[in-house]
Amino acid sequence: MSDRESILVGPDGRGRCGWVGDDELYRKYHDEEWGTPLRGDHKLFEKIMLEAFQAGLSWITILRRREGLRDAFDQFDPAAIANYTDIDVTRLLGDARIIRNRLKVSAAITNAQATRELTREAPGALDALLWQFAPTPRAQRLTSLADVPAVTSESTAMSKALKAHGFRFVGPTTMYALMQSAGMVDDHIQGCWRAAYTPT
Repeated sequence: MSDRESILVGPDGRGRCGWVGDDELYRKYHDEEWGTPLRGDHKLFEKIMLEAFQAGLSWITILRRREGLRDAFDQFDPAAIANYTDIDVTRLLGDARIIRNRLKVSAAITNAQATRELTREAPGALDALLWQFAPTPRAQRLTSLADVPAVTSESTAMSKALKAHGFRFVGPTTMYALMQSAGMVDDHIQGCWRAAYTPT
């Protein structure tokens, strides 16, 4: 992929990472969420949920179904999801608003139970577990989408740590996507207006 394709200029004249394309929902997600540091057990559990459902699919598919997923899964409340029974699984597999994959639904419940155990006596433990793997910020911006890694040593270590706590669908590639979306790494390409963004 050429550097020219790595940056697209939107109708507002702003340069954005080329993966945004011309989808307005993608553009809004890129501009307001992707790469912005995200903290808190609940919010990061939601990221784990969404990234797990995304495995093997495009992220825009998940964005289009995010509100349905939130509604179906009790606003991603791990305490509620951890108590789901077979009745809930049947309900979820019949809900067209979500990704109706039995393995992913089962993993959502397992991951909620793992989150509950991890944070029961130590609120903030999931946040601390994930953020310990955030690497030192790069000295220079990436110049092409071709330079963006799919997996790193940090995402591999994060995956291993989560699996040790009983999490599923948390492979190294999935966890690197989480690191990107939660702002643990900043993979906005040089020339993207967000590349100069500093959270306040």
